[in-house]
Amino acid sequence: MKTYPLTSLTIEEATQLQFKLVDSITRFFPGNEILTRGDLGVVKGLNQPEFTKKVEEVLADFFEAESAMLVRGSGTNAIRLALYGSVGTNGTLLVHEAVIYPTTQVSIDMLGIKIIRADFNDLEALKTAVSNEKLDGVLVQVTRQKIDDSYDLEEVIKTIRGISESLPIVTDDNYSAMKTKGIGTQFGGSLACFSTFKLLGPEGVGCIVGDSRYINKLKQDNYSGGGQVQGHEALDVLKGLIYAPVSLAISAQVSEVLCAKINEGEIEGLEEAFVVNAQSKVVVIQLKENNAREVIDAATKLGALPHPVGAESQYEFSPLVYRVSGTFRATNPEAEHSMIRINPNRAGVETIIRILKEAMTIVKK
Repeated sequence: MKTYPLTSLTIEEATQLQFKLVDSITRFFPGNEILTRGDLGVVKGLNQPEFTKKVEEVLADFFEAESAMLVRGSGTNAIRLALYGSVGTNGTLLVHEAVIYPTTQVSIDMLGIKIIRADFNDLEALKTAVSNEKLDGVLVQVTRQKIDDSYDLEEVIKTIRGISESLPIVTDDNYSAMKTKGIGTQFGGSLACFSTFKLLGPEGVGCIVGDSRYINKLKQDNYSGGGQVQGHEALDVLKGLIYAPVSLAISAQVSEVLCAKINEGEIEGLEEAFVVNAQSKVVVIQLKENNAREVIDAATKLGALPHPVGAESQYEFSPLVYRVSGTFRATNPEAEHSMIRINPNRAGVETIIRILKEAMTIVKK
């Protein structure tokens, strides 16, 4: 099986990204404000906390965008609002020819958006769809929807922009932001969306980055006090983002080493391993027998996490041993029984190898 995982940042590149973010923070916050918990409520004239506004300015500067907005509802609502703000209701949206991520499908249905599909792995097919179809926008999920997806975000956006400079392009950067070289808007997209919870931030906070004409409208619509991300939450977003890139780069490095060791035959009962983006960058393992459930149960007793929380959130430091993702299972239903996925989180290779060896021994008995 051939896979095409996204290219992760090296630890040195991730370190430079950390430095870049701290530099942006110092351009907008005096030191005494950093050592606080921010403010609350709808400040007159802003209709949001002052600290939240400043954090959004930091994020826009850091991601080299016109504007940024923190929203409630995590990455799911960030995508939903981005689609609402750019494509609107009852519009027509071009998506990749694959199973749409379930929560995104709900958003599409809620907005009454019609779907046209094209294979983003085939740039000529993408050109044909953008040229010939009457579209109101394009949605690009950066991480893989099918195990053999190989498309490159920058190339996909460049191809679309070669035909239309104005067509709204929304990118779902969940599981890829701060892990790879840039988010969608840094390659010419209109709005990039991601969950800050997946980046060591607070629960339930999403981020939209990109064109101010769309984000300004969304901010005007978000007038309710209960809809605001509060100052202390916004500061927690920054604190998580500072430490996320290096942590995630280490995890990606562990995945590569783990995959190589499994393919060297170090653990009995494992057929083959692949590094994939499903949706986080993980190791997917083909088992020699259809005993995935038993392996997962045994690994849980040995200290592995039994399910994700936010996919590499601040709570997930032990390795995850779990079934393959829903979109992959939809493509290959047998994978639920014959494959497992491992996300190292903060664990090292030795810990994961030990857990897998002991789990396979338990299952064999």
